[in-house]
Amino acid sequence: MRSDEVDAGAGAVAAGHGSEGDRAADSGWEVVRPGGAPNVPGVRMVGFRDRVGQALDLRVLPQPAVVVVIGLGNDPFTVEGGIAQRPSTSPNPHPSLVASLSPGPTQIHGRYVECIEMCLSPGVAYALLGVSPHELKGAVVGLEDLWGRQERQLREQVAAATTWQERFTLVSEFLTRRAPQGPSLAPEVAGVWDTIVAHGGRVRVNDLAASCGWSRKRLWSRFNAQIGLTPKRAAMLVRFDQAAQSLRAGGNAADIAQAHGYTDQSHLHRDVLAFAGCTPAALADL
Repeated sequence: MRSDEVDAGAGAVAAGHGSEGDRAADSGWEVVRPGGAPNVPGVRMVGFRDRVGQALDLRVLPQPAVVVVIGLGNDPFTVEGGIAQRPSTSPNPHPSLVASLSPGPTQIHGRYVECIEMCLSPGVAYALLGVSPHELKGAVVGLEDLWGRQERQLREQVAAATTWQERFTLVSEFLTRRAPQGPSLAPEVAGVWDTIVAHGGRVRVNDLAASCGWSRKRLWSRFNAQIGLTPKRAAMLVRFDQAAQSLRAGGNAADIAQAHGYTDQSHLHRDVLAFAGCTPAALADL
């Protein structure tokens, strides 16, 4: 997988009610995906609408993508937890949100939710958000803090559209205009991220540094500044994400530990606890 690609999972909002889009739909959620390839590589969009008026009570799980949620309904999102890690210029609740690669323990609440969720690869997130994921400081923050007036204008235009495809088109056009204006990852950083993802997080930092011709110290510093995680933490996150998907699909914890390169089931347990704040069994039931 390249640094401009992201996994095709169901998305964070769907994960609040099931581990895949079909389960989310079965529980009263309309789940819509745009047709065709995205205009901006490295962006995956999904539309969600609560069809039965149930409350959203979502634990944000770390994943190897920056998640942007553009709220389209009348009720904003309320965030508990990770937002305190980064000062916000806007009040909580928020009409739209950004979740960093590895947010602290965070819960999102909402009612009558209607939104477009975007999963951004770290490279495209750097360009589209206008800040390095490092500056999010492991938090969930209001998108208005990063995009200012543009966030409100885009949200109002998208909410006024009459079909999901019109909405996706409006967002894609906005991203297409914005992408060239932002910063880009250093080629070495992008290459190291690609390698980490391609190997499922089963890599050694010394080997990563050698592959790009940098010292371990330089790689550690530049990678952290542009991605928001150290190479070691990024590798742990990619491996955790794959293990978490397997757990939520009903896999056996011992088999998953072996398949994803953990030394044993206890090692998997420690990583899940560190990233998700719960046991593998509890994660499987989220």
